[in-house]
Amino acid sequence: MILIMENKNEQTVEKLESQSSPPTGIQVVWREFKKDKLALFSLIGSILLMIAIMIMALWTIDQTEVMKIQLLERFTEPGVRGFILGADEAGRDMFGQLIIGAKNSILIAVAVTIIANVVGIGLGIIMGYYGGFIDNFFMRIIDFFITLPTTMIIIVVVTIIPSYGILDLILILAAFQWMSTARLVRSKALSEARRDYISASKTMGTSDFAIMFKGLLPNLSSLLIVEVTLSFAGNVGIETGLSFLGFGLPPSTPSLGTLVSYAMNPIILSSKWWVWLPASILILVMMLGINYVGQALRRSADAKQRLG
Repeated sequence: MILIMENKNEQTVEKLESQSSPPTGIQVVWREFKKDKLALFSLIGSILLMIAIMIMALWTIDQTEVMKIQLLERFTEPGVRGFILGADEAGRDMFGQLIIGAKNSILIAVAVTIIANVVGIGLGIIMGYYGGFIDNFFMRIIDFFITLPTTMIIIVVVTIIPSYGILDLILILAAFQWMSTARLVRSKALSEARRDYISASKTMGTSDFAIMFKGLLPNLSSLLIVEVTLSFAGNVGIETGLSFLGFGLPPSTPSLGTLVSYAMNPIILSSKWWVWLPASILILVMMLGINYVGQALRRSADAKQRLG
């Protein structure tokens, strides 16, 4: 009897400890996604959609064959002569262009997001940790560039460059996308750098690099996940918007924005829906899915901050 009572007491203590201990970040995120079925469906659907696009673009579809001009197939309707989504005015397969264009748009958005966030997060943590002259110096630079019309500057830069490709466009976009991330991270790092554990690390002689990127950075992880997700959606929109206006990828390189730009022709807009509508729907689905995921992650970050 005594042994049974001791086992029950130990189990009760373990339950109370598990209830009193704060949940981890993954547990908070999973709890939020379980409550929001739309966000969970958007997360799974977006991942599967991007994986399917990459697999088809890299191993199934030949870009050279897709971009081959076939005037006899001009504006072939969907489902006719093997064209799943029809053909454009040059007889090129619209399904192949849609997959390749989506692949290009996703890769550009991913690359711009990685470069801009690495620069923005690193600089923001440095500014917030050191403060003083370093913070004021970089903040004045950021404030200056944020006031500039970045979209117009990107258009001017693209116009000046005689011939450019995907890598050039990635570098141009990334050069103007890191500043908002740096400001956000800097504001959180300023308050986090005044915490007791940072002071204790300094007292123990830990290097500044280790304190910033091993101690301070993990405590900003929930905020950074939200920022990266939403900035990825924004970069998809920026790339497709520039390509729609004719200042993104060259016409010879498929993009979701260039496919949607066919709708500027009134005849195509009214009677050749298969040329522009699938790309428009794909952009809408991707942007909505990513934004629903980002909103769920933001709620998870707020909940984790409240729980400590």
